[in-house]
Amino acid sequence: MKSKDKNLENKYVLLSHTFDPIYDINSKILILGTFPSVKSRETNFYYGNPQNRFWKVISFLTNSDLPNTIEEKRELLIKNKIAIWDVVKECEIIGSDDKSIRNIVPVDLSEIINTVNLTNIYANGNKAKELYNKFLKHKTNKEIITLPSTSPANARYSFDALIEKWKEILVDL
Repeated sequence: MKSKDKNLENKYVLLSHTFDPIYDINSKILILGTFPSVKSRETNFYYGNPQNRFWKVISFLTNSDLPNTIEEKRELLIKNKIAIWDVVKECEIIGSDDKSIRNIVPVDLSEIINTVNLTNIYANGNKAKELYNKFLKHKTNKEIITLPSTSPANARYSFDALIEKWKEILVDL
């Protein structure tokens, strides 16, 4: 049985993004990921893997308590004028592996771009930047600033090193 389950983990699955972007009229920056991980899809919210350091980084930088619930996470973002979404609306993917993403349908950023006066757009990792530049930049005409991924797969960066790089967003807030 285990080998059968392991085979399923190595198969491409066609998936659609199922949760909305988080933003309001006062948002100043937009942080884009690639596509929700398995854990995020299970929790139906962004950065659902407890090993992902996104919420720890944002909490630290905004001098806020670490949010636990989806509502607390939304409030943290809105209160601090941070919008989040992902570049990919639909794709084939193996598990949570960003490198495996193929047959991409990008999100439509026009609602956010036309509603919010963004100072900057940031990529949570190189893959988000790559996909943004390939699928969305020509539509938004906005550059994206790359920050190191908060994913647990990015073990190259310690928490302190992430903070050092991510503090760049504070200029816009």
